[in-house]
Amino acid sequence: MSARLMPALLRDRVFLRYSGASTISMFGDQISGIALPLAAVIALHVGAAQMGYLTALEWLPSLLFGLPAGAWVDRRGRRRTTMIAADLGRAALFASIPLCYALHALTLPQLYLVTFAAGTLSILFNVSDGTLFVSIVAPERYVDGQSLVYGSRALSLMGGPSIGGALVQLLSAPFAVAADALSFLGSAFLLGRIRPAEPPTDDAPGSITAGARFIAASGIVRASLIAVATINLFTLMFSALYLLYAVRVLHIRPSVLGLVLGVAALGGLFGALVTKRIAARVGAGWACTAGCLLFTAPLVGWPLARGSMAAVLAVLFAAEFLAGFGVMVLDISIGAIFAAAIPDTLRSRVTGAFQAVNYGTRPAGALLGGLLGTAVGLRPALWVAAVGGVAGFFLLLPSPLPGYRLPARSTGADPADPAHHADPSEDPAEARRVCA
Repeated sequence: MSARLMPALLRDRVFLRYSGASTISMFGDQISGIALPLAAVIALHVGAAQMGYLTALEWLPSLLFGLPAGAWVDRRGRRRTTMIAADLGRAALFASIPLCYALHALTLPQLYLVTFAAGTLSILFNVSDGTLFVSIVAPERYVDGQSLVYGSRALSLMGGPSIGGALVQLLSAPFAVAADALSFLGSAFLLGRIRPAEPPTDDAPGSITAGARFIAASGIVRASLIAVATINLFTLMFSALYLLYAVRVLHIRPSVLGLVLGVAALGGLFGALVTKRIAARVGAGWACTAGCLLFTAPLVGWPLARGSMAAVLAVLFAAEFLAGFGVMVLDISIGAIFAAAIPDTLRSRVTGAFQAVNYGTRPAGALLGGLLGTAVGLRPALWVAAVGGVAGFFLLLPSPLPGYRLPARSTGADPADPAHHADPSEDPAEARRVCA
């Protein structure tokens, strides 16, 4: 069946344009993901605390605006138009960095402002994206669609950091950020060429809290939110420091660092290829749970790496490959569960509420990482972050999530199997809404 379903999506012109927009945007994000922090480190000579602030500002908008953004998008509708506007706004913001650098006017406050404003526009884009996905992809193809989208993400992870590192080496970090600005223009262009039928808007009273109430009613969603929020807290502690650590402690050149980070994409690509089989065999719940462990545990390789440069790079390559595989299994499985579970008229609000908590932990993690790195040093702080992230996996074990399976229509499994009709809200009347 999968052999028939996958080519069907790949022949769908609307899906190809939608996924193409995601691929271009993610590719640019991976370039700026290494170029923007390196612009702060190399061009502006920031320290650990400033790196923590910069990383925190990227995710602070999720905490501040996640709930109202989701409610606004569900009431307004026109999700595709919102995504296009967010793309154009982010293109302008990132284009300002190489422009100001060329005029010798680039400052750390500008990086802070651009990071925060782009993060705010990303919230609007992300809360709209889930609804656009289910407007394009049929329910029985959710796993296939997520695998293709995240497979593109794996390719961007493979090429983006490598190209970003090379661009930083050749052009300087601020000029490398221009590639992300161009990617947002490409994404906006492709989204402008599709016209999917979107679900109706919802103006029900109390709509701003409807997403939070939906999450609170589901044991599975509560457990997944607690777990991934914990993981994000510690991985953002890690993210705030590891580039600084790589450059100043391990003495890795930007071009080589891009290759190291690109190796994660090989693991991610492998994860995109096998996640459907894993979910079909053990269930999407166990796939998601295992992904939490496989994503976080390998990060201990960064503080563990020492010795010759060859030994350091070997450990980092292995750590990035395994972490890339784990995060892909986690993202695809939870993405398919959410696509099948959330009512269309609530989708943006549930996404916004989920992100407000999930991404809202990221600024705290980044700030803690910067403060801890300043107080105890980069390597001890990375140990705390890497080990702490594994706690998310253990928090899931006593929850109902590991035993959850997608409904039969999304997996092609036997509809007579009662395991395929489990409902995270534990309400038989809501059997179609199987997760969040």
